[in-house]
Amino acid sequence: MSQKLGNPAVVGLAGFGATTLLLQFHNLGWASGSVVMWMAVAFGGLAQLIAGFMEFKTGNNFGFAAFSTYGAFWLALAAILGTAGKLGISTKDIGWFLLIFTGLTFIYFIGAMKQHTAISIVFLTLLLGFIGLDISHLGGPAVFTKIAAWDLIVCALSAWYLMAHVVLGDNGIKLPVGPAWLKSSASK
Repeated sequence: MSQKLGNPAVVGLAGFGATTLLLQFHNLGWASGSVVMWMAVAFGGLAQLIAGFMEFKTGNNFGFAAFSTYGAFWLALAAILGTAGKLGISTKDIGWFLLIFTGLTFIYFIGAMKQHTAISIVFLTLLLGFIGLDISHLGGPAVFTKIAAWDLIVCALSAWYLMAHVVLGDNGIKLPVGPAWLKSSASK
């Protein structure tokens, strides 16, 4: 008799959504950077890294790559927030850091479009949010941080919706996720 395993995506999505949401509260002036830093270490960073490694065990390369990438993102961002004043890290430096993750997010967005609407929305809003933050941090108007914050709130809540789809699905409550945005080409 085989034992049913839990889906590591639920913890990864919960950590991603919670940390993204709290960072946007900071970007809108509602929360301090210190609380974001510690959330980024524990829930955004470590929990997502663990989820990513668990996705590896299930053979899910997409989940492994995405959760591990964003887990590392949150750990690095926490370190940047904690040392920026001491190490002379500039807003532009943070912009270049964000740009790297914008590129990775674009790749994941393409993969997400082959899965279903819910995950496509998570990655589309994440990509747009990163672009807004890139503009703001690389010399554009600061208003792009506020625009990105509202977009990333939608992203965070979309991640939680996807997490709820998995958690509640195990209890017989089926939340729709919608069709894939890109169809797989037929094998010949």
